[in-house]
Amino acid sequence: MTTKTGVVVMAYGTPGSAEEIEPYYTKIRHGHAPTPELLADLVRRYEAIGGISPLSELTAAQVAGIARTLDAVHPGVYEVAFGAKYTAPYVEDGVAALSHCTRIIGIVLTPHQASLGSEQYHERARTEAERLGATYVPVTHFYDLDSFAEIQATRLTAALAKLPASANGSTMVAFTAHSLPEKILELGDPYPSQVAESGAMIAKAAGVTDFLIAWQSAGRTRDPWIGPSILEILPALQHEGTTHLVVCPVGFVADHLEVLYDLDIEADNAANELGLHLSRTASLNADQDFLDVLVEAIVRADQQRD
Repeated sequence: MTTKTGVVVMAYGTPGSAEEIEPYYTKIRHGHAPTPELLADLVRRYEAIGGISPLSELTAAQVAGIARTLDAVHPGVYEVAFGAKYTAPYVEDGVAALSHCTRIIGIVLTPHQASLGSEQYHERARTEAERLGATYVPVTHFYDLDSFAEIQATRLTAALAKLPASANGSTMVAFTAHSLPEKILELGDPYPSQVAESGAMIAKAAGVTDFLIAWQSAGRTRDPWIGPSILEILPALQHEGTTHLVVCPVGFVADHLEVLYDLDIEADNAANELGLHLSRTASLNADQDFLDVLVEAIVRADQQRD
């Protein structure tokens, strides 16, 4: 019997119910319980999008879709498991589920590489894989695949097509990703440049010339975070004569709090106050064209043998 190659799919994780919000928040704060004010604010944001994030269901659909698509393209070659950073099953659980595999490929459901992002997942997965005696192969990023730019360009084109004719000449496109602390810049982290390159690739594929990079969802810490934020750019755009802003959240691959609240509610409200019309591209979620991209990234990593 041929041993399958393991694939551990990794994601951030999200609370599955209102009761799980506080322990989840404590977990992402490295064991420090949130203040009542911080907890109330997070609960308020979840309530604004319906009570809880759809991310758990969407991630499960993505993982199942990856397994299905891999098996369709390469029958019997791969076995897929899932592990999250902050909720069970954890990254280590996902790797342990593949303990019978001598080779394990890890992919994080984020397109770009970051020392405080994807690399933390890979470090945990590699440690567990090596403990089990398996070779670990990371998918460090997948934003650079032409297929990724193309599916995002398709969604961007669709969003632009919904704008009124009066928006012609006064529309801006903003590609956004999750901000990270500025200290990563001192380390030469590839994340900011990859996000910028990703936006440029998508814009080119969509035939868009007026675009910018903005950041969102910065953490509430004393440390400075990468900017400008999506909220900070709105007044300048309005002053320059922009009437319509189309946001492509290129750093996110599914609908969740940072998209459904930070963009669809918070940024939209801020734009409306300035007389700007804000819309965004559809999320990738578990759409088959996105599953095909993820499978392409996994197979690419697998073919780059040590």
